[in-house]
Amino acid sequence: MPFVPPKGVPRCAVVDLGSNSVRLVVYEGLRRNPVAIFNEKAVPRLGRGLQKTGRLSAQATAETAMVLRRYHAVARAMGADTIEVLATAAVRDAANGAAFVAELEKELPGVTIRVLPGGQEAALSALGVLCGIPGADGVLADIGGGSLELVQLENGRPGTASQTLRLGVIRLAERAGGDPAVAGDLADADLQAVPWLAQGAGRGLYLVGGAWRALARLHMHETAYPLHMVHQYAIGREEAKALAIMVGGATKRALERMPGVPRRRIEDLPFAAVVLRRLLRATGAARVVFSASGLREGWYMGQLPEPIRDQDPLISTGQDYARRLGRDPDFPPHLIAWTAVLFADETPVQRRLREALCWMSDLGSRDHPEYRAEQAFWRVLRQPGIALDHAARGFLALAVAIRYEMEPDAEVLRSARLLLDVAATHRAEILGTALRLAYTLSAGTPDLLAATSLAVEGRQLVLTLDEARGVFAGESIIRRLERLAEAMGLQGVVRTG
Repeated sequence: MPFVPPKGVPRCAVVDLGSNSVRLVVYEGLRRNPVAIFNEKAVPRLGRGLQKTGRLSAQATAETAMVLRRYHAVARAMGADTIEVLATAAVRDAANGAAFVAELEKELPGVTIRVLPGGQEAALSALGVLCGIPGADGVLADIGGGSLELVQLENGRPGTASQTLRLGVIRLAERAGGDPAVAGDLADADLQAVPWLAQGAGRGLYLVGGAWRALARLHMHETAYPLHMVHQYAIGREEAKALAIMVGGATKRALERMPGVPRRRIEDLPFAAVVLRRLLRATGAARVVFSASGLREGWYMGQLPEPIRDQDPLISTGQDYARRLGRDPDFPPHLIAWTAVLFADETPVQRRLREALCWMSDLGSRDHPEYRAEQAFWRVLRQPGIALDHAARGFLALAVAIRYEMEPDAEVLRSARLLLDVAATHRAEILGTALRLAYTLSAGTPDLLAATSLAVEGRQLVLTLDEARGVFAGESIIRRLERLAEAMGLQGVVRTG
């Protein structure tokens, strides 16, 4: 008997049937940030040989069908209401692709199988990137085994231009006879037919696809990057160019010795690097941003009601923490107002981070007190919420650890500090210290916090307490006020009323 999810918590499943890999993801709930509760990939390389024969091989289709039968069983057993298969370049381009789909439909009752045209695949990839990088601006490049999807992105929205090219890593390798130098010439010729790519000059190049994620992991290992998380990993143009040159010219044996390179990606990496180098040239992009969200997340966004889809993903993440882990989900708005006086000159981006932290500031309330600060730190730094760049992760994690009384120079916080500049580190320390004071004053309740206020008066930080409502300037309050005032370069003063 299939599992029945809790009432009101729907589950949906999508299979990305690509030219290289087949992946099942099961999502739970309808939230602005996808919550994947199951994620599994197989690599039957369905598109191998397609360039030469024009057909899907019997071995690859048999292996793929077996994988899909398992995925169908898993999705049903997990109680997914919707199960959909998205077939991309290999199936749509193969002479026997339609016959393969017909056989699958017989074997997988109740499953929708959609063969995506190139334009639709590009559109879903764009929605997925914007799900995880809401302000993306520049050019999206989604590389698979059979095709490369290119989409113009305009300040957080899909642009009007898109293109599908035969530059997937498997197809390009076969077109080039396995020679990266020939592949470079083919990539140049194909990209020259897309003149709008030049509009990416000075903007971002957003990379989606397993082969490019493998390049990101390699670069992280080479540079000893402090956060092993590909999503929103960003590098400059020259760094990306050097990476592409190194990998594109490496032998198979050299790639095998490089740290962090998955063995199943070794054949693909030189051709992914070739395409990356040509894209940097064609777009003139100033930086490269790797995205872990793409086609599947774009499909998920299409399942959401519009009011949820339009939510701010960072604030939505914080509110989710408040509902699931906080003691009073109505408290954070009061914290947001209470801390505003400390940051009179903050930018809209800084204000958004402060609001998000106030929402997630009680997420450790049920953890063991000896480990609360460290667990809260790691939970925030490594949270799966995908609409966070690495600096935002570092800021929120550092501030929440200090809110739970960890010293700012604790060794465990080093990875977060390395992601931040001096000014952002200072703001995180001030905000974390302020939240520590707020929770000590109020026990996390709106009524007690309302009996207090902060004000900056000249060189003084003034804490006003209404003692008649049950708040007093005890030793811990004075000590924490002094710590906050010191962080701000002020003198702490208590007034009672």
